[in-house]
Amino acid sequence: MQIVEFAAGTLRFLDHLPGQPPQNGFVWIFLEREHLEHELPVLQRAATHIGGSPLLDLHVKDLGNRAHPSQYDYTSVYDLVIFRRLATEAEVNVELGNRAPPRDGLLSTFSRIRTRAVGFAAFDRLLITVHPQGCHAAHSFVERYLKDALQSEGLSAAARSRLPTSAADLMLRMLNVMVDSYLELRKELSNELDRWQQALLAPTRHADSDWAALMTARNALHTLQDLCEEQNDAMQEWLDAQREQPPPWMSQAERDSLLARARDVVEHIHRVTHHVNRMEQSAETAVQIHFSAVGNRTNDIMRTLTALTAIFLPLNLIVGFFGMNFEFMPAIHHQSGFWWTVAAMAGIAAGTGLLFWRKRYLTRTR
Repeated sequence: MQIVEFAAGTLRFLDHLPGQPPQNGFVWIFLEREHLEHELPVLQRAATHIGGSPLLDLHVKDLGNRAHPSQYDYTSVYDLVIFRRLATEAEVNVELGNRAPPRDGLLSTFSRIRTRAVGFAAFDRLLITVHPQGCHAAHSFVERYLKDALQSEGLSAAARSRLPTSAADLMLRMLNVMVDSYLELRKELSNELDRWQQALLAPTRHADSDWAALMTARNALHTLQDLCEEQNDAMQEWLDAQREQPPPWMSQAERDSLLARARDVVEHIHRVTHHVNRMEQSAETAVQIHFSAVGNRTNDIMRTLTALTAIFLPLNLIVGFFGMNFEFMPAIHHQSGFWWTVAAMAGIAAGTGLLFWRKRYLTRTR
């Protein structure tokens, strides 16, 4: 568990809880979900003395639930936000183990999309965050502030301007980083989808094995879409609550900055949702084009077979004519009748083939 105190443009990393909330600042308590049950007495004491109210048992269960969807809830004292972030490469490898698909496999990035729940309990002067083990989101902020933190000398003026001004401000900054990870995933997903489309539309490609990967990709896109809707609903509810009941101690400038940052998070979520919808439409279009191409190739094959059948049809007629069991037939007893018949059949076949070639009934399909 890490305890960070932000006060008067400075910050300190503490070994124990402060006796009272800092003036013009707040306290950030960060811990991993695996240690939540063990550290719960410390959290409840901090919530009571610094935040002004203990955490409800229901909210404690929500914070400890690793499968909890994105959600917003509130009390008269604090706000609870559950937000699902994108799992890192190491977390995906640990979760999938031997079932992890190869990185160079078809649509492998889609099958490796996993999420983790991060919980936030935001008081006026206290922020409690519960992360999965080894969470990069929390550690990146700790390392960022640790570089500028000086236990006794404070911070420079440039570093002070980058510090969060409230618990809600820090929460929104972390949420923004989590949403940005989805935005960074867009290029990789788009490139893989483009490669799959090109492979699917190749005329010599046998796409029988591609459909399982396609279904996995579609399920991943549906999961992302549902996830974005949950995230958007949670942030919109939090934003509406801040507009209707702003903190009385917060100045108008701080409130405007906080609302602007919240709207920025919502806008990023909308961008991810728009991109997911566009990729779904692109996948559907590629499937339709694939079946159209398969149907077109089938039509070309049937056209060629029909043309060949039409070429041999008069030859079969000639053979059937001379195969009738009549004693007196023209050229049947002539010495060169057979060769004249063969030459006539070859000429008819060549002429019919030339006619079909000129009408493009016999063409090479590219």
